[in-house]
Amino acid sequence: MAPGTVSTFLKSGAIWGFVVLELIFFSTVGEMFAVTDKAFMDAGNMLLLFKQSAPIGIIAMGMTIVMINGNIDLSVGATYALAAIVLLDSMTWPIFAGLGDWVIPVAWALALLTGTILGAINGFIVWKTGVDAFIVTLGAMLGYRGLVFMYNGEQPTSHLNWTLVDFAEAQFLGLHTPTWFLLAVTLLIWLLMTKTVHGRNAYAIGDNRDAAVNAGIRVGPHMMINFMIIGFLAALSAVVFYSESGSVNPNDGELYELWIITAVVLGGTKLTGGAGSVISTFGGVLAIQLLRKGLAHMGADTSTVNLVIGLILIAVLFLDRQLNVKGKEALKI
Repeated sequence: MAPGTVSTFLKSGAIWGFVVLELIFFSTVGEMFAVTDKAFMDAGNMLLLFKQSAPIGIIAMGMTIVMINGNIDLSVGATYALAAIVLLDSMTWPIFAGLGDWVIPVAWALALLTGTILGAINGFIVWKTGVDAFIVTLGAMLGYRGLVFMYNGEQPTSHLNWTLVDFAEAQFLGLHTPTWFLLAVTLLIWLLMTKTVHGRNAYAIGDNRDAAVNAGIRVGPHMMINFMIIGFLAALSAVVFYSESGSVNPNDGELYELWIITAVVLGGTKLTGGAGSVISTFGGVLAIQLLRKGLAHMGADTSTVNLVIGLILIAVLFLDRQLNVKGKEALKI
């Protein structure tokens, strides 16, 4: 077996094995401790799981690009919340009073523009200052969350539009609208990363930034585009979710960074960049949502779920490091 083959398999295929193990565990052991009579593997429950995966999953596709690129974005939760506020509040602005339901695409556009601009700010700062994206987006996370609280104080921003609700709750071929958005985004990002020059450049930059520069790749603008993509997807996630919810609290989106990064890393994307798979990220998203849903099925509270997800993230990062070390040693022989 060639050096690194085991590592490659574990990063690309093991996530689906983990998903299967979760299904088996929660359908057997989990049922013994279930707090409800409804079976975990109930068809309706599984369809709901896909729908509930959409908010995190859509953003995770953007995080995959950014992390393959060798960066990270910790501000996605705050971007998500701010875009949601813009979406709901803009539909009540007097300037749009005569538009009727045509205000919906306008509000969507404003929310998506908000996310794209916030992502562009992050990317521009990383590009022009050379400061690590971890530091830049950590500051952005605090700053954007501050804007969320400044917008409406401690109060939720609410506006329920029944046309939006009907759209968000609609089903086609048995799948809810958010699920279709998640599948569409996954397909488009997969095509971007596997069939375009931009995708190939993302891997090249993440693998060796200096070599990418020497090869003539415009690293700065490329990274900025990727931050704009994840900002857009964070806003799209908010549009999909809050079209149905109709109310956003200032704390919404908190800990999304943890869940999203865990899903992406669980799918095999390296924190150091240069390696990753959109399809495996999709598996990571399902694994995280299965874990959350399965533990809730057994009566676990939110703090327990967060603890388990945190421990899994540490374990996966440790395993990834060990596999990389062994792979390098094998190549030296």
